[in-house]
Amino acid sequence: MNSLRRRLRSERGAELIEFALVFPVLLLVVLGIVDFGFLFQRMEVVTNAAREGARMAVLPTYTKTDVENRVCNYLLTGGVPTTTCGATGTTVVTVDMAFPIAMPSGTPMSAKRVEVVYTHNYLFIGPIASWFGGAFTSVPIRGVAIMRDEVQSAGP
Repeated sequence: MNSLRRRLRSERGAELIEFALVFPVLLLVVLGIVDFGFLFQRMEVVTNAAREGARMAVLPTYTKTDVENRVCNYLLTGGVPTTTCGATGTTVVTVDMAFPIAMPSGTPMSAKRVEVVYTHNYLFIGPIASWFGGAFTSVPIRGVAIMRDEVQSAGP
């Protein structure tokens, strides 16, 4: 009878039960950290793709199609899943016509404002949140790059 009483008062196995209760929360936190890592990686790739497209757009020999292809190739190389890359509405390249700017030296210059925007929808912790009844929508990741193409205008 004494051995049964000692067994009932024993704390053997308490750590295992505590671990079983805490493990799902710990796992959710670790998976959230990994998911944030993927989100930031994709955000950097999308931003750099927009920057690469803007660099190419300010050069005189490239067209809007060349810029869109460069952005799509950068995204694919960076590991961003793009099933609709190159489709209408995915990559937006905006080129403002030359406008005059005043330089400190007094030499008139004209510039081109180039803006490359790519919106990629990233589903953040979607599969994990659905297990707990949550419904998260996708998060749009936008990369915008604006560069000027400075060309000296014909002065008086």
